[in-house]
Amino acid sequence: MSPPAPRPAQLAFDDLDTPLYDTTFVVVDLETTGTSPEGDAITEIGAVKVRGGEVLGEFATLVDPGRAIPPQIMQITGITTAMVCTAPRIEAVLPGFLEFAAGSVLVAHNARFDIGFLKAATARCATAWPGFQVLCTVQLARRILPRDEAPTVRLSALAELFGAQTRPTHRALDDARATVDVLHALIGRVGNLGVHSLTELADYLPAVTKRQRSKRFLAADLPAVPGVYLFRGPSDEVLYVGTAVNLRRRVRTYFTGSETRPRMREMVALATRVEHVPCAHGLEAGVRELRLLVAHTPPYNRRSKFPQRAWWITLTEEPFPRFAITRTPTRDTLGPFGSRAAAAEIAATVAEYCGLRTCTTRIPRTGRHGAHCPPATVGGCPAGRSGILTAATEYAPTAQSVRDLFDGRSDLPLRAMRERLEICSDAENFEVAARVRDRTVAVVRALRRTQRLAALARIAELVAARRGEAGGWDFAVIRYGRLAAAGSAARGVPPMPVVDGLVAAAETVVPTRLDRTGTPAATLPGTDSADERSHPPLRGAPPEETALIVTWLEQPGTRIVRTSDGYAEPRLGAGPWLTWVERAETAARTESAGRDYLTDTES
Repeated sequence: MSPPAPRPAQLAFDDLDTPLYDTTFVVVDLETTGTSPEGDAITEIGAVKVRGGEVLGEFATLVDPGRAIPPQIMQITGITTAMVCTAPRIEAVLPGFLEFAAGSVLVAHNARFDIGFLKAATARCATAWPGFQVLCTVQLARRILPRDEAPTVRLSALAELFGAQTRPTHRALDDARATVDVLHALIGRVGNLGVHSLTELADYLPAVTKRQRSKRFLAADLPAVPGVYLFRGPSDEVLYVGTAVNLRRRVRTYFTGSETRPRMREMVALATRVEHVPCAHGLEAGVRELRLLVAHTPPYNRRSKFPQRAWWITLTEEPFPRFAITRTPTRDTLGPFGSRAAAAEIAATVAEYCGLRTCTTRIPRTGRHGAHCPPATVGGCPAGRSGILTAATEYAPTAQSVRDLFDGRSDLPLRAMRERLEICSDAENFEVAARVRDRTVAVVRALRRTQRLAALARIAELVAARRGEAGGWDFAVIRYGRLAAAGSAARGVPPMPVVDGLVAAAETVVPTRLDRTGTPAATLPGTDSADERSHPPLRGAPPEETALIVTWLEQPGTRIVRTSDGYAEPRLGAGPWLTWVERAETAARTESAGRDYLTDTES
């Protein structure tokens, strides 16, 4: 077998904006043994490469399908089994065709048929199918030509209609040459209607409505820079917020055939204008998007519309603390969680292995716990012990163990859960062991989420840099888990003066402080307390914003320019457990696959 052909790169949207007269098309036609790409094979390939109306080259060859050609196919194409028995196999032909078509736009009459056979052939040859942009002259003809002028869009009919120089003969090269003439005629029909690029030509596919195309002017004045865009409706309300690395290119896709989501088409129909906010780089765009989603709650955004609805597990401020599920993070907090049920499940697991009480009775400081609580051994309160009453001073270490677990000062509860798992496994009680394993994984994931974000949120100021896509550097000034400033230094520009300017102009961020009862209290700039117990873990930073920043910082190539404090997760936190968690999740997936297999084979 010949070595795989080099994979042509998929056309970028900048390439799609290339004028049609500068676009290279490869018009291809196939003859085959039948109609099924999976069960039939190619017998002939014909292709013509054109640009600006000029033929640049042709590709034509018979192909040995490895089987007899059915009589009815021989009658249509004139290709006999004897003609192809000495022809090369598709394994030898395909690399040459892919090299011939590299970097071009593939065109075919009924492209689904021809491209389907080519994709099936590349799969059988263990070759990756290149990301070609594909145009179908059947679809274009149905969209451009009125029914009374072209009752049928068969290639022979269109060739006759447009006076093609080559008559289709059901031979690949002849049909490809005829399709070239049809393509040029169709492009000529829409040239006077403002169609001058591939993107505009795609607008004329059936999937794009006339009303959708008519809104293209909304993207006309947008810059080709990273940023955030806002679609506004008839009453100037924000309909949708999105981000882009290239604002003009991204917004234009909403008015072309590449936008297939019904909700977005509905949104575009309502839109009257598009606002934009240019940004220094992708991180700033992502953060601004999150903030705008909170400010406007646009109806057509599904993601992050209501981040304030997150749930948190909090340790109550009382002599005998217990867990509460709240909307507001406090001093000893774990979260955020997407649902109250998910938070309650984690809280129940942590309470069980830390011995924290789950009863809701209010107990005064001089009171004792356990008078009315059945012990945990019979399904009662984890802090209950048969016949034993516990004073507040005796209960205090239990609450402290929860705080240490949350803050990463101790992983003893996690070790207890793993020990329980091992005991059940050794006793061959595998169903219980699996439940313990899954509960442990969920707790570790929840702890890591909070500790990972808190590690950044505790830092008063951190300046980070990454190489820009066009050279130079992208910078982020982060204060207490929030993006306070963003900028960039172009290639050749000294970076440190840019950093100093960003820091000087950065937003002042005041972390949330808690009073003695654990309630958020007002804090003036410059009065931040160094006491960790006076703040919630994220210092009031929005979790989604901090998570976005952390992900940016963790990407390869990001450098810390300077920081006011060390940036690290706790030594006894959930981080060191991630390797164990990955093994446990792999085991769970294996079990699930086994159950699915048994279900399929028994049904």
